[in-house]
Amino acid sequence: MKKLSTNRGCLVSFLGVVLFQMAGGFASANTAVLTPVRLQFESAGDMDTKPAPLKLRGKGTRFQLLVSGGLSDGGLRDCTNAVSYAATPAGVVEVSEKGLLSVVSDGTAKVTASLGGHATELEVQVVDAGKEEPINFANQIVPIFTKASCNSGGCHGKAAGQNGFRLSLLGFEPAEDYEHLVKEARGRRLFPASPENSLLLTKGVASVPHGGGKRLSVDSDDYRLLLRWVSQGMPEGSPSDPRLAGLQVLPAKRRMALDGEQQLAVRAVYTDGSVQDVTRSALFEPNDKAVATAGEDGLVSMLKQPGDVAVMVRYQDKAAVFNATVPLGAPVGELPAPSNEVDRLVFAKLREMGMPPSVLCDDATFLRRASVDISGRLPAAAEAEAFLADKDPAKRTKLVNRLLDSPEYADFFASQWSALLRNKRNKPQDAPMNFAFYTWLSDSLRANKPYDQLAREVLAASGGLQENPAVAWYKQVKEPQQQLEDTAQLFLGTRLQCAQCHHHPFEKWSQNDYYSFSAFFSQVRFKG
Repeated sequence: MKKLSTNRGCLVSFLGVVLFQMAGGFASANTAVLTPVRLQFESAGDMDTKPAPLKLRGKGTRFQLLVSGGLSDGGLRDCTNAVSYAATPAGVVEVSEKGLLSVVSDGTAKVTASLGGHATELEVQVVDAGKEEPINFANQIVPIFTKASCNSGGCHGKAAGQNGFRLSLLGFEPAEDYEHLVKEARGRRLFPASPENSLLLTKGVASVPHGGGKRLSVDSDDYRLLLRWVSQGMPEGSPSDPRLAGLQVLPAKRRMALDGEQQLAVRAVYTDGSVQDVTRSALFEPNDKAVATAGEDGLVSMLKQPGDVAVMVRYQDKAAVFNATVPLGAPVGELPAPSNEVDRLVFAKLREMGMPPSVLCDDATFLRRASVDISGRLPAAAEAEAFLADKDPAKRTKLVNRLLDSPEYADFFASQWSALLRNKRNKPQDAPMNFAFYTWLSDSLRANKPYDQLAREVLAASGGLQENPAVAWYKQVKEPQQQLEDTAQLFLGTRLQCAQCHHHPFEKWSQNDYYSFSAFFSQVRFKG
């Protein structure tokens, strides 16, 4: 709601009008020297912090290592799949070429990663390597179904299930899943006497006909975990078992080159404070597959498209995000001094992306764009002539402020806010309410009312229509669920509709969040 002044009208189009890919490309950012000058195991997303000794417990425990290389220009490069690993003494742990560490026996070992004459070390302490820990169904088994898409909406996760077998959508109701899998149909899907012949496993590896095709490999960690679970008698877990409290993805963000790769590591944090690596059981979903792809092992591969990409990592009901930036790499010259916060943010992004801004548009183009965007009209002929003849270097800033002070601005944006706030006429008697609410919105914009104040006055509106027209919003959205959904989408920029029936598939919001939020509106009452 605050006024925004700028004399760089073309830049207000942000990055959309910038040429994002150019024939032949640019070499400055993407062909920089990528040979690391130092290496370090990355345990907390911080290259400058020496990792503490790694403590692992239990038979079959695995842990995804991350090795980052510091570059001469101050940047970082993922070297997890490029380094050579060695563990001494032998027989305590084993490390694969991809940095997956496996427990062998009790003891302390030193893991060394080396590349190009540089090396880094990590101490690993192993206890109870021969002890098989009880498996918790919700914590360890349900995520396998999610990763294999068994509980997706197109398979067993739909309301009616699939071919007589159903699971909760995306595994958000593990207690129900346990009942369906273990007890339904007399437990026909599991065979503890011969675990490898359980229908769950034979269908999963497609050794018997399965409508969903092959979902598991016999040599995969997920298959081995399911086999152990059936062998243990399909334990559900104890109520005292720790529950998942949070999810971490390392690194959280990274600047990368075209065709670059980044191995991710996912850590599950439990209510007892313990941390477990769940990289191989988590689900990785990039938001733009034209920029990057993500493998089942957490390896993110950049393509030949510069830009920003976010990889959502899901495990049980938690989500974390890895953000990567792939610069275009074009040289960015000296930019003008920012005159407002928007300029500062845009200029910083242009430098980060290596994207030069568009050239400054001419006065006629600026006048037309500013008039249409701010006041919803084309400039009058006399107004255009005066603006084009004006030699004042600050005339663009003055034009923006003049348009923001005009009644056309308030009326234009009041119309848009009226539509967003459902100010519509359902019957002829609604006309006075519609005009009163529209006028209140127009007056608020004309007074340059701050956005947070306008939102507060709408949501906390009380009284009658004549003394407080903002109550008209509650006349259109009368149910707590409607009020919650409109509030979240209009004022918080978040859609919560999915969470009414199930945990949001692409967000962290649960049904509990949905109904807890809607409870804030449960005390709204109507009179008359």
